[in-house]
Amino acid sequence: MDLKRISAFEKKSLEEAFCRVLESGRYILSGEVKKFEDSVSRYLDIKHCIGVSSGSDAILLALLALGIGPGDKVLCPTFTFFATAGSIARVGAQPVFADVCPRCFQLSPFEAQSRIDSYTRGIIPVHLFGQCAEMAGFKKIKEKNNIFIIEDSAQAFGASLGNKKAGAVGDVGCFSFFPTKNLAALGEAGLVVTASDEIARTIRALRVHGSFKVKYSHELIGGNFRMDELQAAFLDVRLNAVDKLIEERTKNAQYYEQAFLSSGLAIPCPDPCLCQADQRWEMNNLEKDGCYPLYLPQTVRGRHSFNQYVIRVKKDRDKLRAYLNDQGIQTEIYYPLPLHLQPCFSSLGYQKGDFPIAEKLSQEVLALPIFPGILEEELERVVKGVCQFFGRSF
Repeated sequence: MDLKRISAFEKKSLEEAFCRVLESGRYILSGEVKKFEDSVSRYLDIKHCIGVSSGSDAILLALLALGIGPGDKVLCPTFTFFATAGSIARVGAQPVFADVCPRCFQLSPFEAQSRIDSYTRGIIPVHLFGQCAEMAGFKKIKEKNNIFIIEDSAQAFGASLGNKKAGAVGDVGCFSFFPTKNLAALGEAGLVVTASDEIARTIRALRVHGSFKVKYSHELIGGNFRMDELQAAFLDVRLNAVDKLIEERTKNAQYYEQAFLSSGLAIPCPDPCLCQADQRWEMNNLEKDGCYPLYLPQTVRGRHSFNQYVIRVKKDRDKLRAYLNDQGIQTEIYYPLPLHLQPCFSSLGYQKGDFPIAEKLSQEVLALPIFPGILEEELERVVKGVCQFFGRSF
């Protein structure tokens, strides 16, 4: 992703925002943060939006605000970025992992339900790569078990399910504005959203060392989780164009799909979306079209925001990646090792083979460049590079 490709209009607006903050002399939790919070609240159509220091801190704050700590368990997918489970561990709770769907990469509601016990306090579905998780299934689990839902929407700003934006369905939604995200800061920043007055009040206190109203009076043990005024000003500028940027990502995804299908190398992922299944599936029931080297991602539900375009390479994924790198084409693997096999979680007792779908995906996934501003000839070069590796013309 080339972060220097900023349009002339956006560059001018960002420079104006910088000058406005500089001249104000107010850099911490002042008017710019409040303005952005109000703007994003309208965009997401949710009552409370609290700007914080990062997406990881957003999840941490959500857990703290819900009173989750030692002795509690929180479910999350094993196939996701480390911060999801890392934040659970940081509050002293136990991450409980579950397998994911082979088609949409999302946490399976059935798998999550099967791992709930009397110590379970919450679930963190992750809207991975910009595709929403099956939230209807998780809402049923919430009602049945009286537990919390925290949406990890770090990669899904602007994605939606029906008339609900990602992050606005559960008890709390958490966003990251890392520079590569759909809505991107020029540094670190995050957001916590909720419809609950009490949760919002607690999070606002926790982000300033647990102080509700009186300075230097601390009712809770919080931390310095504040969003900078400067990042808030930048984000408010960029919020105006976020839907246009998602449309560009979607257009780039459509180009890839049409080009790869035309090449004869790929098919849409043939594995079923099993997020509404009421039983565990077996690996030998999947992959009936093994003669194709590539499986393409599909929009399974709602509006996909395509924060990443992730294909599955059925053989020689790492060799393909090295070949593309030699051609000057950067790719990324999200994620090379599922969380249940990470060294820091070895004490939880998980073993290789416990979550076969996630383990298989980790050996196959490859993210291709899809950022807004990428040129069509560059997209074509990516496709040609992949075709050349497999000995096909394009």
